[in-house]
Amino acid sequence: MADRHEGGEDRPYDAVLETAERHAKAWLRGIRDRPIPPRLGSEDIKGRLGRELPETGEPAVDVIDRLAEGAEPGLSAIGSPRFYGWVIGGTQPVALAADWLVSAWDQNTGLRTITPAAVAAEEIAEAWLVDLLGLPGGSQVGFTTGATMAQFTCMAAARDEVLRRAGWDVETQGMAGGPAIRFIVGEERHGTVDLAGRYLGLGSPIVVPSDIEGRIRVDELRATLTAGGGPTIVLLQAGNIHSGAFDDFGPAIAAAHEADAWVHVDGAFGLWASASPRLRHLVAGVDAADSWSTDAHKTLSVPYDCGLAIVRDAHAMHRALSMHASYLQVTDEGADPHEKVPELSRRARGLPTWAVLRSLGRTGVAALVERMADAARGIADGVAKLPGVEVLNDVVFTQVCIALDDDQATEALSRRLWDDGEVLAMTSRWHDRAVVRFSVSNWQTDAAEVRRTVDAVGRALDEVRAGAG
Repeated sequence: MADRHEGGEDRPYDAVLETAERHAKAWLRGIRDRPIPPRLGSEDIKGRLGRELPETGEPAVDVIDRLAEGAEPGLSAIGSPRFYGWVIGGTQPVALAADWLVSAWDQNTGLRTITPAAVAAEEIAEAWLVDLLGLPGGSQVGFTTGATMAQFTCMAAARDEVLRRAGWDVETQGMAGGPAIRFIVGEERHGTVDLAGRYLGLGSPIVVPSDIEGRIRVDELRATLTAGGGPTIVLLQAGNIHSGAFDDFGPAIAAAHEADAWVHVDGAFGLWASASPRLRHLVAGVDAADSWSTDAHKTLSVPYDCGLAIVRDAHAMHRALSMHASYLQVTDEGADPHEKVPELSRRARGLPTWAVLRSLGRTGVAALVERMADAARGIADGVAKLPGVEVLNDVVFTQVCIALDDDQATEALSRRLWDDGEVLAMTSRWHDRAVVRFSVSNWQTDAAEVRRTVDAVGRALDEVRAGAG
């Protein structure tokens, strides 16, 4: 009964939510200037939170205080405008507010008859997204946990459809004994592509060479396609994780469709170039594909988790993902949300996407995407003037990869940035070299933050040189 009395007999939520709000606002107010890396590891945080299950419970307000104060040293300032470690963005205020309502409303968004408000908002957002991204009208959007499950969703539709064309019904016959599927990918695809393929029983992919910027070589793709036959899925990429480069979609998709292949485009962050008139040329021809995956929790800056699985053929999507049970109430008004994702029960994660799109409008989304690309260009231009720094990629979108004279120095630069805490950019390996990769994906990364970033890299570089001396 403690929870009820804390907020009043009829208001059990008031005090605990006010406590959470106070901690949330304090965190958000300080996120721009706090050190970005966590200060304590998970074992230390366990001690602060309390390892043993108490015999009797604590009051709800005390629990939230314990959580916020105990967890704080183990939190990364992922929402910082100078967080470049991965393609992870901060949350826009309107999206965070909408997400709080999503949790408060607690709608299990699987059936339109049960949660019509959530379905309505998500279907409006679906239509807006298809329009903004320049994709074929009528394409279906499933709101998944992230790009990994968005890839899985689209490739599930692809797998079942290419087998259906070959006369095999995977729904009733399973995979065993069916025609083998050729799963063709570029050499520099993201690892989640292979993961989704493994989940779906596609086995190891056929790998086609990529060029120096990570784009699939269309001549090699065409040769691979003509070297064999049978059910085929081709995976293309909008936004290489190191270079930001985009595959040459027009000829690549044409070659795949000549071989009756399904084409899926992994556009986790790069597909958003479609929303900018200035950057749209990067994805020319992408609308001819059969499915696309991207994230709203990256470029669009909504809270985790929100991936987008987009499929041109609605029937293929629904056949692959839908389920039926006598206790589920269905209507003929349209597909239920659970027919577009691998989940039956899920939160209404599409509502923050609706809120951001409504708040920004078409021009605001374009400005958001362009601001990120401009920031990447600014970082590249600034660090290129520092002694010994080499920018390794053609900076066409939001990715910047740099290196120093040798791998040891490059890795030391990343460690110095981590220790300093003002900028976080992680090491990776590209073209058999250690690189420091800057992924710009925060809605607040503007020209001033770019200057702070370049200055921080300059200081870290001086420290690396001094240490080497």
